[in-house]
Amino acid sequence: MDLDAYTAAHRGEWDRLTQLAAQPTLSGREADELVELFQTGSAQLSALSSSVGQSIPGDRLSIALSRARLRFTGANDNPLRAIPRFFVLQLPAALYRLRWLTLAVAAATILIAVVLATWVNGDHAVLAALGNQADLKKLVDSEFVDYYRTNPAASFFGQVWTNNAWVAAQSIAFGITGIYPAVVVVQNAVNVGIDAAAMFAFGKGDVFFSFVLPHGMLELTSIFVAASAGFRIFWAWVVPGARTRSRSLAEEGRSLFIVAIGLTMSLFVSGVIEGFVTPSHLPVWLKISIGAVALAAFLAYMLVVGGRAARAGETGDLDAADRGATQLVAG
Repeated sequence: MDLDAYTAAHRGEWDRLTQLAAQPTLSGREADELVELFQTGSAQLSALSSSVGQSIPGDRLSIALSRARLRFTGANDNPLRAIPRFFVLQLPAALYRLRWLTLAVAAATILIAVVLATWVNGDHAVLAALGNQADLKKLVDSEFVDYYRTNPAASFFGQVWTNNAWVAAQSIAFGITGIYPAVVVVQNAVNVGIDAAAMFAFGKGDVFFSFVLPHGMLELTSIFVAASAGFRIFWAWVVPGARTRSRSLAEEGRSLFIVAIGLTMSLFVSGVIEGFVTPSHLPVWLKISIGAVALAAFLAYMLVVGGRAARAGETGDLDAADRGATQLVAG
C-alpha cells in the first residue's frame, strides 16, 4: 500500500469525520453521515494497520474514530460484548503475562518465611523475644484458631475479603514506586514465618497448616499476582525499552490495572473459603482439597485461558479505537 496515495484519497472523508465528531449538535442527516463515516473509517484504519503498521495518518484517524464513537454511543463499547471480551481475553492475557514474575515473588515469599521460621524456631532467645511463654502458649492453644472462629462466618468473610482486595489494589496502584509491593511481600512472609515458628515450637504445626492452607493457597497466590503487577508497572517506566516512558507506563498501566478487578474476584473466593470452610469442622483433607481445587481453577484460568489469549495477540490493553493514538504529533 502506498501510504501517501491512500491518505490523499481518503483525507476528505477523515476531515469530515473529524468535523462532525467535534460539532456540538448534529442534524438527523449529519448523524447518519457520522455513523457511515465511522464504519468506513474503521475499515480503513484496519487496512492501514495491517498494511503499514503504526503511522501518523493512522493515529490521527484513530483519534477521530474514538471521538466519533463517543458522539453516537456515549460509551466505549457495548457492555454485552465488552464483558465476555474482558473475561475471555483481556483479564486472562494480563494474568498470563505475569506468570514468571508471580512465580519469582512466590518463591521469594516462601524462602523468607521458611528462613525466618527456621531461625526463630531454632533459637530460644529469638522465640522468647516474641513474647513470654504464657502469651505464646495462649496464641498457640486458642488465639490462632479463635481468629477464624470468633466472628460470624459472613462478617468474617466480608472483613478479610475487603482487606485483601484493598491490599491487592494498593500493590498495583502504588507499584510505580517499586517499594509498596516489596513491603507487602516482606510483611506477608514475616507474618507467615513468625506464626509458623510459634506453632511448630509448641508442636502445633499440623494445626497451622490445617488453618492456613485451605484459603491461603488462593489468597497468597492472588497477593503474589498483585505484587507482580505492581513490580511490572514500576519496571515499565524504569526500563521502557524502545517506547517512551510515558507510553510504556500508559500501556502497562492500562493492561495491568484490570488485574486488580480480577483479583477482587479471586479474593472473594478465598474469602468465602476462609470464612466458611477454614473454621469449619470438616475433615482437614477435605478443607485442603477445596482450597487446592480453587487454586487449580485460578491457575488454569491464568495459564491455559491466558496463554490462548496471549497467543492470539491479546495483551490486556484497550483496543486501538478505544486507546486512541499512542503518540501525539503536531500538524
